[in-house]
Amino acid sequence: MKVMISQPMRGKTEKQIRDERKDLIKQLESEGHEVIDTIFTDKTPEGDTALYYLSKSIEAMSKVDAVVFMPGWNLTRGCAIEHQVAQLYGKYVKFVEGK
Repeated sequence: MKVMISQPMRGKTEKQIRDERKDLIKQLESEGHEVIDTIFTDKTPEGDTALYYLSKSIEAMSKVDAVVFMPGWNLTRGCAIEHQVAQLYGKYVKFVEGK
């Protein structure tokens, strides 16, 4: 199954984000899943940066079978929207429990 990870990213460096999801990626890959990288590092056009990255995430979601939500997803606007889109479009949804 192709999987993407949804996690809170605001105010975090790319390294922090990658470190937070490292163990989850290992677990998912060991289960035979292909994890799609949704850490976008391209230069954003002028305008709303958060909305730009959200649109990239939704585009990526169109190419996966499942979305795994990391702890805190429900506290962020972008992840909450990703959750709603995943549900509305019939993606398999899984939640990672907080520590």
